[in-house]
Amino acid sequence: MIICSCAKISDRDIHQAIDWMRDADAYTLITPGKIYRALGKTPECGACIRLFIEKMRCNDKLGVPAELRSLRRRSRLTVVSE
Repeated sequence: MIICSCAKISDRDIHQAIDWMRDADAYTLITPGKIYRALGKTPECGACIRLFIEKMRCNDKLGVPAELRSLRRRSRLTVVSE
């Protein structure tokens, strides 16, 4: 299914890019911009962003790795204790 008609990106392209990025670096933060760059494309009008993100969220590899999930809470505690 075509998700971004301007850049001709399908849901399959999105999932393949996420899989490739996660396999290359398990700790990378995956964003729509990084997916566009990985595919060698640029966003045009932005009308697809909601559907784009919805399709990203369907991918099991999109989530933040377990080791990194609590980093935000730790940094807040560190700031408070100083």
